[in-house]
Amino acid sequence: MEKKLYTIIVYTENIAGMLNQVTAEFTRRMMNIDTITASSSSIEGVHRYTISLWGEEDSIQKVTKRIEKKVDVLKADYYLDNEIFFQEVALYKLSTPRIMENNQISRIIRHTEARIIEVNANYTVVEKTGATDTIVELYNEFVAQQCMLQFVKSGRVAVPRHSHENLSELLFDKDCKRKSVK
Repeated sequence: MEKKLYTIIVYTENIAGMLNQVTAEFTRRMMNIDTITASSSSIEGVHRYTISLWGEEDSIQKVTKRIEKKVDVLKADYYLDNEIFFQEVALYKLSTPRIMENNQISRIIRHTEARIIEVNANYTVVEKTGATDTIVELYNEFVAQQCMLQFVKSGRVAVPRHSHENLSELLFDKDCKRKSVK
């Protein structure tokens, strides 16, 4: 089977230790996480983990099911890139003196629609939001211009392409069942 890049989105209750429980499932299977982003979700009290990794579909499916079986996990789904909208953010710290002596660097920043967020005599910080490949391409251009001082990139933030949020429906169904039991 062919390895592909998958994004797993996990919704959990907002309690301490959940991230460790989720990542432990990957460790048990010797699966290496490429990126991970943890944040609150659109639903109060629910946290969301967006995890990207390379793998084969059967392995990704198994680990997703194992994660979803955990008591405090509300929902877990996996997606290929064509099934989600995703973005990453990168910050590039560049040498201001090098930028001043090489006009090509400023052209690269404008051409790639990156944004300058700080300038001082020693360094310039540039922000770029986009897909992984565009962020890496810009990194490579700055390295080629010999102006790179530091670089950092976030994990993915992603939403599925389908028009509804499965979690909202799931919570609504659970809430209705709880009310009918009372």
